[in-house]
Amino acid sequence: MGCDTKAPDGYDPRVYPPFAVTVDVVTFTIVDDQLQILLVRRGQDPYKRRWALPGGFVRDDEGLEAAALRELQEETGIVAHPQHLEQLGTYGRPDRDPRMRVVTVAYWAILANLPEPRGGGDAADAALFPVVMIEADALRLAFDHATIIREAVERVRSKLEYTTLAAEFCPPEFTISQLRRVYEAVWNARLEPANFHRKVTRTPGYLRSTGSRTDPQAGGGRPAKIYRQGGAKYISSPLTRSPRATDPELPEHTPDRSSSE
Repeated sequence: MGCDTKAPDGYDPRVYPPFAVTVDVVTFTIVDDQLQILLVRRGQDPYKRRWALPGGFVRDDEGLEAAALRELQEETGIVAHPQHLEQLGTYGRPDRDPRMRVVTVAYWAILANLPEPRGGGDAADAALFPVVMIEADALRLAFDHATIIREAVERVRSKLEYTTLAAEFCPPEFTISQLRRVYEAVWNARLEPANFHRKVTRTPGYLRSTGSRTDPQAGGGRPAKIYRQGGAKYISSPLTRSPRATDPELPEHTPDRSSSE
């Protein structure tokens, strides 16, 4: 179904103040059992040399999603696909960009096993940082990107409660222990292994057994069953991110920050 693209008679766009549209991408991965985020170091003003989310201005001839994928690849070398992206929100505070009125549309994505990022385009560098650094205000970011990141972190933490999204962080084949460590990394909390195992294996469609087990020589313990992600997208009885909900004696887990860069 087409639409009339001709401007109405007498319409003058110069009557309205100009503003630009940008996109920003919050990319999550897990490295060394820590939830990490992909950032770029800005190569030009404003905020030159500060770390920021990969992103940039939307071109006249492209959609928002296409712009997000393009900017991610240009500034970090990371190639993503449309199915990886989910829109987070729109940020349009009048003073968020010193150049002019800029409204940004933020996306978030989970990309496991990322290759080494490399700066390109407007980015002087690209690197992964633990989310705990942003939450502790240990890294000065450009624009309002700290706010965007915090909201994206809460989104992914929340979605792990009622969806099977955690498996997206895992390799194609994984053990229950590997899956549990994803939840612990994202939630920054310890989970009781037996309760977790019972919960996820009894959730219909969450996991699909490969019929294989780990190498008994690999870890010195009992061989563990190996699974693939099943077809289910949602969990009927949500998991909880509170460590005390499963075992009141479990302490909160604090990741090692020594490998933060």
